[in-house]
Amino acid sequence: MIEKSLVKQIAEKYLADKEHFIVSIDVRPGNIIVVEIDNDSSINIEDCMALSKHIESQFDRELEDFELEVGSAGIGQAFKVLRQYQKNIGNEVEVLTKEGKKMSGLLKSVDESHLVLTIEKMEKPEGSKRKVVVEEDLTFTYEELKYTKYLIRFK
Repeated sequence: MIEKSLVKQIAEKYLADKEHFIVSIDVRPGNIIVVEIDNDSSINIEDCMALSKHIESQFDRELEDFELEVGSAGIGQAFKVLRQYQKNIGNEVEVLTKEGKKMSGLLKSVDESHLVLTIEKMEKPEGSKRKVVVEEDLTFTYEELKYTKYLIRFK
């Protein structure tokens, strides 16, 4: 069976001088290799094809057969690596906590252990008759969350 670490090494070396980054690599039974990449701006099919051809060129199908799939991180999928969080700072995201609370807001900041989400909520100020929109920053550790993903809205 082809080793995940070898595929990762090959992909990282190829992507070292490019703006693309690895989101995930999975080697399933039957040597089914799935590589998911992303970019801070955009990714296209040619980028995926080029990496696929490079990885394929590093293995000999006569010695070990395999199936290779290289694709981009889906826009509606949960973030898997810190760089995906970083590229989405300032964008609207949806989070689901491990307690089952779902909320959306602006991804304000991230670091290796936390993220800050700015949400809007309605509050009635003291002495006022009407509620007003108030922003609140919520801080989460990644361990507190089931997922974070880019929020797509059609207005």
